[in-house]
Amino acid sequence: MITPVKEKTKILVRKALMRDAPAIHRLIKAYADQGVLLPVSLAEVYERLRDFYVCEMDGEIVGCGALRVVWEDLAEVRSLAVREDRLRRGVGRGIAAECIKDARALGIPRVFALTYQPEFFAKLGFRPISKDRLPHKIWLDCVMCPKFPNCDEQALVLEAK
Repeated sequence: MITPVKEKTKILVRKALMRDAPAIHRLIKAYADQGVLLPVSLAEVYERLRDFYVCEMDGEIVGCGALRVVWEDLAEVRSLAVREDRLRRGVGRGIAAECIKDARALGIPRVFALTYQPEFFAKLGFRPISKDRLPHKIWLDCVMCPKFPNCDEQALVLEAK
């Protein structure tokens, strides 16, 4: 589904296409280089392309994010990145909304995020949660992270109503 985002210029959120992979990789790399997102290789972007949504503005990819299914009742909004000159325009909110809709369509009741921007996710209805309540996540990605076991990201979860 295409989600329009409030903006004076033409903007839309959609499922990623093959041609979007290099732009997705650049967005994630910019934040990974700052240490605020896990790095993802271009090969991994291609492998996980079906998980990604992008936000397109005037024909350019200005944001991306993915929904990763972690377990039968748990999914993660991850790799959420917005080009710095497009922050605070609804891009991240639009991408996160599509990820949440996707999780609900799959019948997944809990969606979480590990983030340095807890206020952003709180505005979307996520609430803080202890990381030990996310055991599957720990074994998927966290053990490979250079910050493990001293992760300073905050965990938040959104439960289906």
